[in-house]
Amino acid sequence: MRQKTKLIHGGKGIDQATGAVNQAIQLSSTFKQTQIGTFHYEYGRTGNPTREALEQLLADIEEGDHGFAFASGMAAITAVMKLFSPGDHIIITDDVYGGTYRFFTQFLEKETISITFVDTSDVTAVEEAIRKETKAVFIETPTNPLLKITDLSKIGQVANEHDLLFIIDNTFATPYFQNPLRYGADLVIHSATKYLGGHSDVIAGAVVVKEDTLAAKLAYIQNATGAVLGPHDAYLLMRGIKTLGVRMEEIETNTRQLVKFLQRHPNVDEIYYPGLVNHPGHATHALQSRGFGGIVSFTTTSNELALQTVERTRYFTLAESLGAVESLISIPAKMTHASIPKERRQELGIKDSLIRLSIGLEDVEDLAEDLEIALTE
Repeated sequence: MRQKTKLIHGGKGIDQATGAVNQAIQLSSTFKQTQIGTFHYEYGRTGNPTREALEQLLADIEEGDHGFAFASGMAAITAVMKLFSPGDHIIITDDVYGGTYRFFTQFLEKETISITFVDTSDVTAVEEAIRKETKAVFIETPTNPLLKITDLSKIGQVANEHDLLFIIDNTFATPYFQNPLRYGADLVIHSATKYLGGHSDVIAGAVVVKEDTLAAKLAYIQNATGAVLGPHDAYLLMRGIKTLGVRMEEIETNTRQLVKFLQRHPNVDEIYYPGLVNHPGHATHALQSRGFGGIVSFTTTSNELALQTVERTRYFTLAESLGAVESLISIPAKMTHASIPKERRQELGIKDSLIRLSIGLEDVEDLAEDLEIALTE
């Protein structure tokens, strides 16, 4: 089954009992047992027919065997981190979403799980960071917000050699463009709020795995900690996934044209987009992904101009999040990555003049005109 077909016909598909082409929203919090201990569904936190249909679809589109739906992307990350114990050590990409950084530094370290932030695009740096207590490598590729690229195959090989769990946040690339399980990943995480939902109307997280024992542990954690996705949100997410392919193709087309516009603009300094041939990770990303996506970051000639730009756009909405049908604009240093200390942001290159665009489905000419007006001093 090919990608677009899988997005529509994956998972449970048509309801066999009724013939309905959409899964029903089952709102029940509990379920009748035929006798004590004999049931298909027991309690809404433990299992729900609508959520189960979504979880099967998630597994299919990420080429895994087990999917898990959570109340948010951070809830998904939190559940995965419950696989580890005090004294364990985790290597994580240095350029990650601010909420991920906050969770790892403010919560995991309190549980005496130690963290090392590494530029995971440098395989040697990853190998040098491994200790005897290291249990996992956690990466984003492309990263948020500088769109750095990590070689999945090489890190997968390192993880395998050292018996480490290989965890990938695949939110930016989406399963339509990139399937990390092919390259040795053990767990794939999504902030499903973003491209999978695609319409700014649901908060959700997802995890997909292949291995049965690992899946059983995660299922136990999901049930025990309880941050599950509700049935109505599960339905919205399934609806969004059906159009993921056509959305990503059109979004990337718009993005490529806007990158060309930014390259010509005198008030734009640096552009971060893996689709550019001079991007350091371009060749690697082209080998492991089928597209370059819809996120582009760039710096302006001054911090003041960056502030002016995000406040003057008409079609680019100044807002948190990304991956929706409407185009969004933000300054990571003051918004999505504000929880990262300023000194750390400066080390990473997340400047106050850095703007991140999430390209949507508007007419690209309108988007370019919008940026032209906003960038004019």
